[in-house]
This record gives sequence, C-alpha cells and structure tokens, in this order.
Amino acid sequence: MRTYLTPRFWLALALVVVGVVCRVVPHPWNFAPIGAIALFGGAKFERRAFAIVIPLLTMLIGDAIIGFHSAMPVIYATYALIAVIGMLLRNRESVPAVGACALLSSTIFFITTNFDVWARGTTYAKTAAGLVACYVAAIPYFGNTIASDLLFTAIFFGAFAIAERKIPAFAKA
Repeated sequence: MRTYLTPRFWLALALVVVGVVCRVVPHPWNFAPIGAIALFGGAKFERRAFAIVIPLLTMLIGDAIIGFHSAMPVIYATYALIAVIGMLLRNRESVPAVGACALLSSTIFFITTNFDVWARGTTYAKTAAGLVACYVAAIPYFGNTIASDLLFTAIFFGAFAIAERKIPAFAKA
C-alpha cells in the first residue's frame, strides 16, 4: 500500500496552515493566500482529493473564524477549479507556467465572484450595463487579488522548491 503521508505532504500541509493564519489576521481586502493555496495544493498534493479538499478546508476553517457568508458556494467552487488548474501544473512547473496559472486563477476568481455579486445582489441593475458597472467597481480589489496570488504563489512554490533541493526527504521519489 502506498502512503501519501510523506514528508512532502507534511511540508505542503504546513505551507497551507501558514496560509490559513495569513487569511484570518487583518489584511487588505482581497489580499489573502487562498488562491495560491488552491493552486499550490492542486500542484503538490499527490492525491487529487487532498488537492481539492485541503484548500477548501482552509477556507472553511477561516470562515468559521471570520464568519460565514452567502457567497461561500461560488467562492468554494472557484477555489476547487483553481485547484484543478494546479493539477495541470504537475510535472510542468516553470516560473512562467506557475505565474500564468496564478494570473489565470486571479482572473477566474474576479469573473466568478463578481458575477455572483451582480446576479444575487441588489446594488447593480440586472442588465449588461449593471454587470459592467459591477466589474468596474471591483477593479481595485482585482489588483489586490493579483498581487496576493502572485506573491503567495511565489512563496509557496519557491519555499517548496528550495526544500526539495536542500532536504533529501522532500525530494520527489
């Protein structure tokens, strides 16, 4: 029987825990590590179930601390999709590929969550102009999403790569 609880798993999980802590401490709007955690989890957890469940569990723990909200289903589904994007990075990791996937993740999050705000809310008219207004109003938050996804993705993938090179127990088998 193959074990999945390897040193690589524990390192990846530790980086995710750090991400949870970063999420629950005070931070600017949309500047959180969850998109990077989902991307990293998808790329690094050997079991696909871990790759999706662990990032969503980090969200659930964070939401239990900071508060549950009505947008959770859309946000969680978006992070599950980002984890799948991370799975596409497996064995193809390069700085450009990881960076492109981080930007794609930020964009998907922006599109899905703001569409949800428009579709379920009462702030914007249910017209094409209302949808555009919703997206335009969210642009300042999009900058924070991009910045945090790029920063935390670089930290997670970079720290993991350094550990793989410097500590034999973390190297791929």
